[in-house]
Amino acid sequence: MSDRNYWLMKSEPDAYSIDDLERDGVEPWDGIRNYEARNTMRDDMKVGDGVLFYHSRVSPPVIVGTAEVASEPYPDHTQFDPESKYFDDKSSEEDPRWQLVDVKFVQKFDEPVTRTAMKKEPSLEEMIIFNRIRLSITPVTEAEWKKIHEMAEADLK
Repeated sequence: MSDRNYWLMKSEPDAYSIDDLERDGVEPWDGIRNYEARNTMRDDMKVGDGVLFYHSRVSPPVIVGTAEVASEPYPDHTQFDPESKYFDDKSSEEDPRWQLVDVKFVQKFDEPVTRTAMKKEPSLEEMIIFNRIRLSITPVTEAEWKKIHEMAEADLK
């Protein structure tokens, strides 16, 4: 059993794709404005945790690769920028409301795993993404992590 946690993190490919992360290497996972997702990043994510990179709002939605958590949580800089669509006038640098973590590219799947294929896999039927679709970050079990890699024909990294 691993001491590592696993997560599924959603991003629309037109906003920030796996290709963008591959190009950038490491990137702040900014713009999260959901308290449960913020609390997950702030309280539960640890450096080295595995991330399934999920492209949402495409047809079909698809897991396209993996990343890993690359930093401890810290204040999301976009909350302080009045020019940002993520600006929060109730947040201050002395008392930041929003946190983020950096994520680091690990691999892009040659065989992405569609939501449709995931739903057909009995061992994945309890995945939180199927029950709490609106969250942009959801926990994934180690067994689910391994099954997604198997379905993607990808090495566990």
